[in-house]
Amino acid sequence: MYDGIVQELIDEFGRLPGIGPKSAQRIAFHILQTPSFDVARLSALLTEVRERVRFCEICGNVSEQDRCAICRDPRRNPELICVVEDAKDVAAIERTREFRGLYHVLGGAISPIAGVGPDDLRIAQLMSRLADGTVQEVILATNPNLEGEATASYLSRLLTSMQITVSRLASGLPVGGDLEYADEVTLGRAFEGRRRV
Repeated sequence: MYDGIVQELIDEFGRLPGIGPKSAQRIAFHILQTPSFDVARLSALLTEVRERVRFCEICGNVSEQDRCAICRDPRRNPELICVVEDAKDVAAIERTREFRGLYHVLGGAISPIAGVGPDDLRIAQLMSRLADGTVQEVILATNPNLEGEATASYLSRLLTSMQITVSRLASGLPVGGDLEYADEVTLGRAFEGRRRV
């Protein structure tokens, strides 16, 4: 729609996840129309992130060091490992301040349609971490969608031979939601996961 480099900028923003054509256009025009926007700082940060950030050698979380802050923290419970799909899931769980164990980031979920199988994920690294017998419970916190459920099912079958408790995060109705808008699967899970009050 626009000439040359402006359209290239919009197209580049549009490649980012969750950014549609209109959002990409708004971001591009914000940068163009805001004289105080520090383009050099943004560029430097993007370059620095690519150079400095890596994945933790133990859990796969993002870190600027070989081991992330969670894996380095001696106050964390080494007997609990919460398995998540992506590093952003670690941040979501940490915001709750409910979990004090360690994490294992798979780097995705099993998705035959997308060509992602168990060998494409960090499952072998998880099995290595469990081999020494320290871990007593593995909490499967994959997303409650088709790929996440397939991944959780695969891992639970894989871990049944070990002397480890395997649990799955509960799922159900969101706080503030209305029953009439809940889908059948969510409502069914809410019934399955009910507890005494």
